Formats: sequence, structure tokens, C-alpha cells
Amino acid sequence: MKLLKSPSLISTANPNNLTTIRPTRHNIRTKVSIKPPPPEFDFRTQILTGSRALIAESHPELLDLADEGSLVVIRKSQFGPVPAWRADFVEPECIWLVGTNHVSEKSAGDVERVVQAVRPDNVVVELCRSRAGIMYTSTDDTEAGPKLKSNPFSLSGSGLFGAVGRSINLGGQTALALRLLLATFSSKISSNINRPFGDEFRAARKASEEISAQVVLGDRPIEITLERAWNSLNWNEKLSLITSVLRGITSADQSKIDFKESTADQDTDFQLYEQLSFSYPSLLQPLIHERDTYIAWSLKRSKAVRNSKRVVGVIGRGHLNGVIYALISDLGDLRFRDLTGERRSTGGSLVETVVKSLMRDTIIGVVIWALYEQLKK
Repeated sequence: MKLLKSPSLISTANPNNLTTIRPTRHNIRTKVSIKPPPPEFDFRTQILTGSRALIAESHPELLDLADEGSLVVIRKSQFGPVPAWRADFVEPECIWLVGTNHVSEKSAGDVERVVQAVRPDNVVVELCRSRAGIMYTSTDDTEAGPKLKSNPFSLSGSGLFGAVGRSINLGGQTALALRLLLATFSSKISSNINRPFGDEFRAARKASEEISAQVVLGDRPIEITLERAWNSLNWNEKLSLITSVLRGITSADQSKIDFKESTADQDTDFQLYEQLSFSYPSLLQPLIHERDTYIAWSLKRSKAVRNSKRVVGVIGRGHLNGVIYALISDLGDLRFRDLTGERRSTGGSLVETVVKSLMRDTIIGVVIWALYEQLKK
């Protein structure tokens, strides 16, 4: 099995041994406005009937997943147009999307069934390099040594300082501190679920190995996503978010966590991104819409899937509607770099920059260590 990071990172099967062309560093911005699905768009009414017919014809053994709405097939003829500058790019013939619950044993079985039945050239997972270790996380509690609890914000691998350095390089210290805060918070509010996070990603990796398919890390680097999310908030919202997360971490009563309930149809999916977005609407763009488009581009426009016959995508069920809309819509000349941003210059003298950085790094270092100790408990 090969492991690829879409669109510009190639690696071996070892998540801690990656050869990287790094995305743009932190302090990022984008001039492109990502189009979210219009309110009237619902893949279940506009796509599902045709998708079910195709599944019935090619793989009737998977019809139960189609009827549940967790398996959707998008054909090349349904894709949005290829821009003129990339007219020579050959998109996949067919994309099979599996909508999952990240803490569901059934979702892991569903992914295994689809990969083994469809036998795709590529399996695109809703992970980035920094979270690729989730695919290799052992669920054996008898293994020795302290580990970070597996959740959507976990630092991958056993090398803490390597993971920290990678996070700082891509998203900066602010994104790293926010990530660790959310990792602790995520572990806190999911502690009553007696299931590990990401079983479907581990199932995707194992099934891909069995059929010699290529695994593609199809999500935008979490560091970039979190910094863009942080920069989208005003100072009052930033203070409110940090206060809410810290209250949730320190509270002994889970009912005191004051994030609003998501109204999206996610079954029992634990989707902290969606909860955050409903509490802070300005987060919808960086946390949801931009990521949906990035994943769609990984599925149909990345170098990894070029000229593929079949591609399987393993994504959270809450992302299905947005990813499908991005796959079939005309988004013009949008490129991957539009979804990762560009470096923004910082002003100020060298001495002022050094002093501010030293103070910030000292404070953040203390926070990171405290949170790391909390995550080990």
C-alpha cells in the first residue's frame, strides 16, 4: 500500500516518515470565496436516486448502505467542468463516497465492505498528515506507555516534539495552542463514549493494504484550518471560545458545556467542528465549506487520483452534502493553493518581533506542556 498526501505530499506507509513539500506557512489568507451549498441543495433528493441505481447495477450487495444514505456514487459525467488551464487532466471515472460516524464500529465495517467490493485505485480519507497516525493508532489498552487520546485534534505519532514542530511550521503557535485546547476538550466531552475515534480510517488502511490500493490523505492540514478559523473570529468571539473550551475542560459536569446543539442530520456522529460552527457562525467557512471543497478537490483533481478508474472517499457523514456539491458544481478556476492561502507579511522592528515572539512562545509553551499532561491522564 502507498500513502499519499493530496495534493503535494508523498510518503511511505509509516506516518512518522514522510517526505513533504510543505504547504504555505502560517499567517495565511485567500482571495477566493468558496461557494457553500445553497439551502435548497440536498444530495438525498438530487443525487441519491441515480446513485442507488448505479450501485444496484454494479454492486447490489452494497444496496443497504445506499438505502441508509451512507454510500453515494458520483460519476465523472456529473462533475463540474474542468478549467481550461487543466484541460489535460484526466479525472477519475467514478467516486464512491462512504459517510461515516467517527466513533461507530458499524462505519468501520461499512468502509471495509465498500473497499473490498469496489476495489478502487485510491482510497481518500478525511485526514491530513498531522492526523495520519489515527490510521495506525492501536486500540489495545494493554500496550505500555502514555499516549494521547485519539480524537480529531490529536498530535500523531509517538514523537511529541516532531508533531509540535510540524504544527507550528504550518499553522503557527496560535493554531497549535488552539489545537491542544480542542483536543483536551474533545476527549472530555466524548469520554462517555466507549469507542475509540477513527475506526473507519483504520479499516480503510487495512482494506487498502489487502487490495494494494493507494491511500490519499485528502483533508486540508488541520494547522491551516485552525489558524484560518481563529483569524475569522473577532476578539470578543475569541475570548468567548477560549472561555467556553476552558470551562468545558475544567467542569466536572458535562452538561455545563455551553456549545449549542447542531441541527445537521449526523445521526450519532460526534462532530465538534459542526458544534463550533453553529456556536460561532463565522467559523462555517474555514471549518466546513473550505474543507468540503478541499476534500472534493482531493477526490477528483489531485495528482494522486489522476486517470483513476475508481476512487473511494471515507468522510464524516456531516460532510457528504458539502463535498458532493463541490464535486458537481462549477467552481471556476479554483486551485488548491486558493484553499491553503498565502503568506501574510508581518510589520514591526526586528527587536519588537523577537520580544513579542519570546513572550508568546513562553506562555504557549507552558500551556502546551500543561495540556499534554492533561491529555495523558
